[in-house]
Amino acid sequence: MNALKVAICGGGRTGHLNAILFKQLPHVQVSILTGNPAVVEHHVRQTPMRALLPDGSTLSAQPDRVTQDAKTAVEDADIVIITVPAHARPQLLHDIAPHLSTDKPVYIGAIPGFCGFDWLAEAALAQKPNLVIWGMKDVPHTAFELKAGQSVRMGGGKSQLYVATHARETQASRQHLQQILTRLYGPCVTMLDDYLEITLTPGNPIMHSSVIYGLIGPYGQWHRKIFPQPMCWWTECPELGAYFLERMDEESQALCAVISQRLGVDLSSVKSLKQEIVEAYGEQIRDQSSMLSILRTNQAYNNILAPMVPAADNRAGYVIERESRAFNEDVAYGLVLLVEMAKRFELKVPYIEEVLQWSVSYMQGLRDSALDYFPSHWPRTA
Repeated sequence: MNALKVAICGGGRTGHLNAILFKQLPHVQVSILTGNPAVVEHHVRQTPMRALLPDGSTLSAQPDRVTQDAKTAVEDADIVIITVPAHARPQLLHDIAPHLSTDKPVYIGAIPGFCGFDWLAEAALAQKPNLVIWGMKDVPHTAFELKAGQSVRMGGGKSQLYVATHARETQASRQHLQQILTRLYGPCVTMLDDYLEITLTPGNPIMHSSVIYGLIGPYGQWHRKIFPQPMCWWTECPELGAYFLERMDEESQALCAVISQRLGVDLSSVKSLKQEIVEAYGEQIRDQSSMLSILRTNQAYNNILAPMVPAADNRAGYVIERESRAFNEDVAYGLVLLVEMAKRFELKVPYIEEVLQWSVSYMQGLRDSALDYFPSHWPRTA
């Protein structure tokens, strides 16, 4: 069997876990491109990377290359898996584009593939027709408690992994991509018909923003207060956060219905968030009766902390971090995109807009967003 050369761009939780899992497979070479020098240093010292599994066992691996140099990481890659946050993707694509092979198909995708990655990659890689653009609907496993270059804890895994390609890709390219991903992730990979099925799938942009709004928004019990200790995203989700999450999910579903009707696209795979979570985690959820109980009793979500930092001015306690992915990615590249798509179809999404406006205020304004690459002509054909 030919060696499969995988370049993982991103040395965070998902990047670490994917690298370790891939290195358990025969004939798979793994390179990691990271901006964290500590990850490189551990690799130079030949420190094994460890995945701590839910059953208490451990997997160890040594990636073939760990580097901060884009050329070294991707120059011979067959497949590139981008795991950096959405707000870091434009610069990453700019950095790696000159070094990607032009002599063979290179499959370049994002995990997760939301926030309009297909539009971003199309714009950034326009001069590279041999590149096949794809995205995965969600991460294959939750991952947390990262010790950079050393270990990461693996949470619950998905029973099915859904993948889509850019509309420009051929059927042959789609089939070969599925073969590659099945080699890496097993026989749970299902190909979707349209990339909008990923872009419109409810996920982190509405999950994270609604919970934060329910906690510290104008009606939250921690509004303008300091948390005495770090808290978990989901097992301590407030009722108000779950309420806004359900309302925002309903608006997202309404947007899907309008787009499906107007554009003639089958978006039946885009299910409600409640259904998505239940189908993904199944028996790991002890109580499936409501959105709140699903979030609080999903064992795959246990011990996942919200993004918090110590309070300023030497005050005791913690506050929600403004610079976290929950804002820079989920709001700026997720909610912003949903609101703009709804606007172009003249659809009202008041709950999403309310959370977006408050979140942008909490962030102290947007520096960049998905609107930087969202095609101005959409939904018309270019």
